[in-house]
Amino acid sequence: MTNDPELDGKYLGTISQDFIKVADSIKEASYQIRKAGFEYPIFPICEDDQPIGQVLFRHAELGTKWSYFASFLDEFMQRELVAKDKEEEFKKAYKDPDEFCCLFVIDKAFTRFVFIPYPED
Repeated sequence: MTNDPELDGKYLGTISQDFIKVADSIKEASYQIRKAGFEYPIFPICEDDQPIGQVLFRHAELGTKWSYFASFLDEFMQRELVAKDKEEEFKKAYKDPDEFCCLFVIDKAFTRFVFIPYPED
């Protein structure tokens, strides 16, 4: 559960460009999710609508390539996107949510977890 090198050239550029526009809001959403008692915030992103989590931003609203949603590990486990026997592996790979955002990139060809650092102030 690491950043996939295949993702770098193909997607990381557009993900990074979009992320800069929404990073502060997503960091606040991550804080609010944890404050509400839900651990391991995950932010699914995709070009179209999808059923995981709650909509934060639609790409048309911000002029971004990706739409952003908010979720957390429990929902991913309930939907069996993270298998029960992989829960501990996921938790070990999960990075500090005050410094990194856990994105779940959903594209037609694949889905991947990507940890992207929040921009420094």
